[in-house]
Amino acid sequence: MSRVFLSLGSNIDRVQNIISALEQLKNRFGELELSSVYESEAVGFSGDCFLNMVVGIRCDITLRVLSRFLKKLEDQHGRERTGPRFASRTLDIDIVIFDDLLGVHEGIELPRPELYYNAFVLWPLAELSPKGTDPKSGECFGELWHQLNKDQKLWKVDFYWAGTQISSATNPESRSL
Repeated sequence: MSRVFLSLGSNIDRVQNIISALEQLKNRFGELELSSVYESEAVGFSGDCFLNMVVGIRCDITLRVLSRFLKKLEDQHGRERTGPRFASRTLDIDIVIFDDLLGVHEGIELPRPELYYNAFVLWPLAELSPKGTDPKSGECFGELWHQLNKDQKLWKVDFYWAGTQISSATNPESRSL
C-alpha cells in the first residue's frame, strides 16, 4: 500500500466542495488522515480566500490511476481547465507526496514543488505528519515548516465534516476519520 498526501483547495463554494471531495475520497480509499482546514488569501492573483487542507490516504493503485481519479473528481466539481494558471478553483487536488517517489513520474513532479514555498501546503502537511520525511531533502516536514518564510496569510478555521469537528481555530490537533 502506498502512502500518499494530497493537498485540497477551493475558493468557489469552498465548504461544499471540500466536504464533497472528502466524502468521495473516503468512499474510494477508506480511512482518511486529515489536517486542520486553513483559510488563506489567494496566491498569484486577486480572488476570494481559499480553504486548504492536506489529506493522507493509503492506496494500492498506481500514480497514474490515482492522478486520473483525482482529475475526474475535480472535473465533477466543475473544475475549469481553460483559464489562467492562477485563478479561482471549485476544487484543486494535488498529489504532494507518493511514497518516496522523487522526480517526474507520469508527468507529475514529486514531491510537489509547492510543498517548499506555499504555507497552505506545508503547514497542514507538517501538522499531519511532523516527523514524516521529505524524499527530496531528507528533512522532516515539521522542520521544513519551521524553516519556511511565513509571510503568506494563513489561519486555521472551524470546519465540520461527517458530524465531527475536524478543524478548530483554537485546537491544533489533526484528526483521522
